Amino acid sequence: MKSLPKVFKNVKGFTLIELLVVIGILAILLSIVLIAINPARQFGQANDTKRRSAVTQILNAVGAYTAENKGQLPTQITTLDQEISAAGANLCAVLVPNYIPALPTDPVLNTADIDSTCPAGYATGYHIIKDASNRVTVSAPNAEITTPINITR
Repeated sequence: MKSLPKVFKNVKGFTLIELLVVIGILAILLSIVLIAINPARQFGQANDTKRRSAVTQILNAVGAYTAENKGQLPTQITTLDQEISAAGANLCAVLVPNYIPALPTDPVLNTADIDSTCPAGYATGYHIIKDASNRVTVSAPNAEITTPINITR
């Protein structure tokens, strides 16, 4: 049997233990990175940002309507908490397209925004209410991270 050349006699490789330790450290670092990124939380935050923007758009449209109508709120807004929908506070025909291009819908509904055709049975997933001093609150009750999202003006 031939012996190995002198060059290979002093070369050492990694042991199985060393390789397992390195793989273990990499696995721990990867899990820390995944926890820090947390994709589900990122999607929840993105959806809540869309909800906050939609609530602000609806309030701005109600404010523009009120300003143009000498301080009168739309009659569909009552002191009862109602969903902005065909069955609840039906604001579509009042606000779209003069004050808002389309009524936004909650991301959880997975539907398109409500345009000026105001389809029968539409629903936005957002709620609206006014208090005794005519301050309007629009809310997104399906918020994922910040539950619920409420903006009052």
